[in-house]
Amino acid sequence: MRDGTRHTTATLAAAVLGFFIITLDATIVNVALPSIHDELGGGITGLQWVVDSYTLMLAALLLSTGALSDRYGARGVFAGGLTSFVIASVACGLAPSLPVLVGARMVQGIGAAVIMPTLLALVRHTFPDPAARARAVGVWAMGGAVAAAAGPVMGGVLTQVSWRLIFWINVPLGVVILLLLAHASRSPTRLTPFDWLGQTTAILAIGGLTFAAIEAGKTGPTAPTVLGALGIAMAAFAVFVAAQAKGRNPMVPPELFRSATVVIANGIGFAFTVGFYGLPFLFSLHFQQRHGLSALAAGLAFLPMMLPGACLIPCSTWIAERTGPRLPIISGLVLSAAGSVALVLASGSIPVWVTALLLVPVGLSGPLVMPATAALLLEHVSADHSGTASGVFNASRQIGGALAVAVFGTLIAAPAGFEHGLRVSLILAAIVALGTAVAATHLASARPDTSPARPPRRP
Repeated sequence: MRDGTRHTTATLAAAVLGFFIITLDATIVNVALPSIHDELGGGITGLQWVVDSYTLMLAALLLSTGALSDRYGARGVFAGGLTSFVIASVACGLAPSLPVLVGARMVQGIGAAVIMPTLLALVRHTFPDPAARARAVGVWAMGGAVAAAAGPVMGGVLTQVSWRLIFWINVPLGVVILLLLAHASRSPTRLTPFDWLGQTTAILAIGGLTFAAIEAGKTGPTAPTVLGALGIAMAAFAVFVAAQAKGRNPMVPPELFRSATVVIANGIGFAFTVGFYGLPFLFSLHFQQRHGLSALAAGLAFLPMMLPGACLIPCSTWIAERTGPRLPIISGLVLSAAGSVALVLASGSIPVWVTALLLVPVGLSGPLVMPATAALLLEHVSADHSGTASGVFNASRQIGGALAVAVFGTLIAAPAGFEHGLRVSLILAAIVALGTAVAATHLASARPDTSPARPPRRP
C-alpha cells in the first residue's frame, strides 16, 4: 500500500483523532472538578476518583488489550472500543451522583484501553518503512498534543454552560472517527490466547496501589484499608510477575524486555506523564481554589503551557531525525524537571500569569519526549508484537498519570496544607524526571526492525 492512498490517509486520520479523544478526556476534566464538586459533592478524594477512575482502568487493561489488537485486528478492535467509549461518555453526561459518574468514567477507561494500543499498531502496519513511520508517529502525536492544549480551554468554555458538556463532546467526535475507520485499511491478525491470570493480577496490583495512595490522604497512611490495599497490590504484583515469566501464553511476553531500550522507553513514558498530567491536576485546583479564577480563566491559564508544545509537534520528527532520539528525550525530561523546580522556588504569592509562564517548560517537554520515545520503541520490537508493545508503553504512561494524581492529591489534602503539598509534589515530579533523564542516556540509537514476524504460539 502506498502512503498516499485514501486508505492510508483515513487510517492515519483515525489514529490521530483516536489519540485526541482519549487524551482530551484525561485533560478536559481537570478544570471542571470544582463545578463537579459543587453539584455532586465529594472532597479531594472524590475529585481524585473522578480523574483516576478513568486512568486506572485505562492503565490496568492496556496490558491485555494490546494482545487483543494483535489477535482480532487493530481496526475492528478500535471500532468496538470507541463505541463503548462514546456510550460511557453519554452516561457520564447524565450522571445523577458522584458514584455514578465515577462508575461511568471507569467504563470510559475500559473503552479507551481497548482503543489505545490499536493506534500505534495501525501506524505500524500502515507504514512499514521506518522513515515514513517515524513521520507518521509525529503526526499521530499531534492528536495528543492538540488535545492536551485544547482540553483545559475546552473544559473551561463548556463548564461555563455545564460541566456535563465535557462528556457530550465525545459523541460527534466518535461518529467522525467511526466514519474514518470505515475507509481505513484492514489490519492483520495473529492468534494470541488471553492471559486471564495476568489480567486479573494487573488490575488488582494497579488498582490496589492507586486506591491506597488516594485513601491515604483521607484516612492516613497506616489505616487498615490503606495497608490492606497495599498488601493486595504487592501480592498481586508478585503473582503477575511469576505468571508472565512462567506462563505458556503471557500477555506481556518476557522477550519484550530483553532490550534495555524497551525497558527505558517504558520508564520514560511513566516519568513524563507524572509531570505532564500531575501538574495540571494540581494547578487546576490551585488557580480556582487559591486564586478564585473561573473554570474558563483557569483553562486559559494553561494555554502558555500547552500551546507552544502543540505547535512544536510538527518539528519533533525533524529534530529526532537530525539529532537522534536521545537528545530530544533527555532535553524534554530536563525541561520538565526545570519547570517543576522553578515553581517550587517561586513564592506562593506570585501572580497567576507568572505561574502560567513557569509551566511552559513542562509543556515543551511533550513534543520532545513522546514522539521520539514512541518511534524508538516501535523500532525495537517486531511487527507481530507492535500492539502488545504499544499497550505496555501506554499502560506505563497511564500508571504514571494515575499515581501522580493519587499521590499529589493526598499531599495537598494532608494536614500540612495545600501549599506545602503542592511544593512537595513538584519536588517529586522533578526528581522523577531527572532520574529518568539519566537513564535515557543509555538508550540505543534507532534502527529499523527488519526481523521477520515470528509464528505465533498456539494456546
